[in-house]
Amino acid sequence: MIKLRLKRFGKKREVSYRIVAIESKTRRDGRPIEELGFYNPRTDETRLDVPAIVKRLQQGAQPSQTVRSILNKAQVFEQVNAK
Repeated sequence: MIKLRLKRFGKKREVSYRIVAIESKTRRDGRPIEELGFYNPRTDETRLDVPAIVKRLQQGAQPSQTVRSILNKAQVFEQVNAK
């Protein structure tokens, strides 16, 4: 099963995350299938590749709870339901 989840990167205490599509059994920082966005919790900056995320969600990818809340804030699920 494909999951949309966060992949950690950055220095200690200066963490950032990439939003990735990855096989659910793969470790957190393993090789992703596709990188779909960026999230920085320190500045609350978010950059999303919305068309690619919508495509993955329509193919049946399941977002983690944190990614789901990020996508809700960006109103991505409205675009999925519209198509």
